[in-house]
Amino acid sequence: MKKAIFTVLVIFITGAVYAQQFQNGTTMANAGIGLGTSLGGLGKARPAISVSVDHGMWDIGGPGVISLGGYIGNTGYKYNYLGYTAKWNYTIIGARGAYHYNGFTNAPKLDVYGGAMLGYNIVKYSSDGDDGSLGNSYGSGLGLSGFLGGRWYFGENVGAYAELGYGVSVLNAGVTFKF
Repeated sequence: MKKAIFTVLVIFITGAVYAQQFQNGTTMANAGIGLGTSLGGLGKARPAISVSVDHGMWDIGGPGVISLGGYIGNTGYKYNYLGYTAKWNYTIIGARGAYHYNGFTNAPKLDVYGGAMLGYNIVKYSSDGDDGSLGNSYGSGLGLSGFLGGRWYFGENVGAYAELGYGVSVLNAGVTFKF
């Protein structure tokens, strides 16, 4: 037990030495899996996956940095009933901006942020007997959304992240990389 506690402490202390809060010029890439969605909901869901990138653009007054970046995510549903099959595929592509709060000086491995995304939701639908009239534009359109997130750095260039907000899922969690 003592060895396990010692190992955990070494990992956290080592991470604290290398990690820095989000700064101007920092680029972070997230890759995650999502839980929950406001898209569709009929039938069996395919796991939501997403990738996002944030690049620190501006230091602003007070402890923080504004970032700009992008997002892409995908999920889908398949519904079967008495031999009838319907499928929905959702892909969201968006541009996003966020404010990264750097005021937690006692937690240098923590990056807390919130922002907005302007995205385009590409919806594809197909079903048995579909004549193609709905297949390419079924519910597609622009959307504005918000998100709140946090990253915890385990080392100089890698960590974990979680985000709440609209995308292909309500909660995204996964790994984050610093470039």
